[in-house]
Amino acid sequence: MDAVLFVNQLLNGVQLGLILFLLAAGLSLVFGIMDFINLAHGVFYMVGAYICATVAVALDSFLLGFLVALPVTLVMGLAAEWLLVRHFYKRDHLDHVLVTFGMVLCADTAVKYLWGPQSLSVPLPAWLGGQIALGGITLPTYRLFIVVVAALVALALWQVIARTRVGMMVRASASNEEMARALGIETRMVFALVFAIGAVLAGIAGIMVAPITGASIGMGNQIVILALVVIIIGGIGSIFGAFVAAIGVGLIDTLGRAYLPSILGAVFSPSVASSAGPSLASILIYLSMTLVLIFRPSGLFPPANR
Repeated sequence: MDAVLFVNQLLNGVQLGLILFLLAAGLSLVFGIMDFINLAHGVFYMVGAYICATVAVALDSFLLGFLVALPVTLVMGLAAEWLLVRHFYKRDHLDHVLVTFGMVLCADTAVKYLWGPQSLSVPLPAWLGGQIALGGITLPTYRLFIVVVAALVALALWQVIARTRVGMMVRASASNEEMARALGIETRMVFALVFAIGAVLAGIAGIMVAPITGASIGMGNQIVILALVVIIIGGIGSIFGAFVAAIGVGLIDTLGRAYLPSILGAVFSPSVASSAGPSLASILIYLSMTLVLIFRPSGLFPPANR
């Protein structure tokens, strides 16, 4: 096994896992606290990528694109929660699915109207476009940047949820909404805040991935399925569970796509192995979710109140 290839694939797996965590954390909070299934979570992922790409191209600055996209996704999250989502909290899950799927269709159409059907590329500054040599292994600078930024965001989110008064109100609303309201916590404001934070986290994930894949219509529709798998494995409403599950899913996907074709090549023809390897890596992710649902229906690290 090539050590350089393994370390690079390990980094890619951690990077994908952290991107998934940024998506899954907000999705898990919304689902765990409001019991609301938000299939439109990927919309904020897409919007963050498009806003960052537009500003980065216009002003030739990725960092300015990053900074502009954050408040835009925050405002969009607050607007979506206030205008539409909050009216469906008490409805059943089928209504949640229908209204958020409608939001996805509207958002995809709006993006196509505003930016056209072509994808947008995001230029990187020179200091992020190179490579760094660590112990004889060359790693892409931008992928390391993604790992560092996403890890810092994850740490900040954990600190806010676990150590601050805002986090205490969020946890109280998640545990018992009626009791929290009786104690004077404005749960509607908490719900709006949680939804907006989830939108920002999804926007950060979209911003981070845009220079690699570009910004394209519907880019959040597939990855939000993986984010749902992550929160099922980790435990709905659990930030720690989402983190562990996201890293695990990222590593399974990346290492599986890298090494399963060569493993299958010992038995099958090269063409069959190269096409079956990536598919089998995806199957392993859903097989892991199935095993968790069988043996730990509440997830690996469910919150105490679930």
